Amino acid sequence: MTPSEMLRILKDAGYHVAMAGTRGDHFAQGVTELSAHEYGFAEGAEHTREQRPEEYPDEVSARLFYRGRVPDDGLIDHDEAAVRTAERWLAAPPKRPWVLYVPLFSPHTPFQVQEPWFSLHDREAVPDAVPPQPAEPGFKELIRERYGLDRVTPEMWREVTAVYHGMVSRLDDHVGRMQAALRASGCFDDTVSLFFSDHGEYMGDFGLIEKWPSSMDSCITRDPLIISGGGLPAGQRYQGMTELVDVLPTVLELAGVQASHKHFGRSLLPVLRDPGRDPREHREYAVTEGGGLADEGPVLKQVPYPYEIKSELLRTHPRLVGKAVAVRDMEWTYVWRLYEPPELYHRGHDPYETVNLAGRPEHAETERHFERELLRRQVATSDIVSEDRDPRFPEVALPGPATGVYER
Repeated sequence: MTPSEMLRILKDAGYHVAMAGTRGDHFAQGVTELSAHEYGFAEGAEHTREQRPEEYPDEVSARLFYRGRVPDDGLIDHDEAAVRTAERWLAAPPKRPWVLYVPLFSPHTPFQVQEPWFSLHDREAVPDAVPPQPAEPGFKELIRERYGLDRVTPEMWREVTAVYHGMVSRLDDHVGRMQAALRASGCFDDTVSLFFSDHGEYMGDFGLIEKWPSSMDSCITRDPLIISGGGLPAGQRYQGMTELVDVLPTVLELAGVQASHKHFGRSLLPVLRDPGRDPREHREYAVTEGGGLADEGPVLKQVPYPYEIKSELLRTHPRLVGKAVAVRDMEWTYVWRLYEPPELYHRGHDPYETVNLAGRPEHAETERHFERELLRRQVATSDIVSEDRDPRFPEVALPGPATGVYER
């Protein structure tokens, strides 16, 4: 599911859709125009996201994407501009049903934040990172080697993580401001707010920084999802399996709108209304997919500093970005990789997924169980017949054969 997909369905159903900020659908020309009535900033951003070597304290910091404390120079970055736009928009929302989508960048590289957020989190209170595991997919060692991450001390890892947490706290403040504006608008009781993200960060776990397309580690794939307002029960935390694709049917059910295409998400409304129900009634397994094919590496373009090393690795080592699928239940994680050995973790004993049990005879049946579930999911979600008339079979406007339209 992409946000634009969800917005397009709601727009077509009669909702007024506004997007405060810049588009995230970089590879889908025209989709923003089809998905929204309003787009952009009421008050534009003045800071750019371009990065130059001289803006980093040193080379090690650059490979950690760490800038640290930045001055509050009064210039507006993208997120502040988007939040101010949302506040202004919520001061006079339309009368008809509406959707306000506010895409925010932070927390994201470069890791930087102004005061008071920079000093908000105690560096000494930051927990130690998860160490590298004995048996791991090949991209991890390659990243550590090429980035020179062996130069990073535990103190530096805590510093970067504390700044990242400061960026999260600034995000919390931004969300709080928008919720305050929603209350002031008089629409709070009738409006559902959703907060979700697309990925996490390593922040020193396994000796790594940032993310990787075929990473299946929980620090990357377990993302926040908060749903509130609109009369939904408050103060609950669901512990079961969910997937990001579940956001779409949840929103559509709340909006009273039917999906315009076949999808495999499941509405979370039953869980929201009765969190005590058996979690397996919603999903027994959560599936995560990533990576690509080995022959796709050369087509990836080179990107500028400080991503140039990652960009080069993606192009020159495509098998280390190979397709990967993770299947999780409440106890286990199984990872199947196209070009590398599988992984199996027992989260009850190993919550950070550091000890790969795949290949051990005593866990062979568990591996087979998850292989079968992976196969079942792949088969169940492939080759879908469209409910609409297939555009590959257009009407043909030609005269019939032997009707005298040409000389014989």
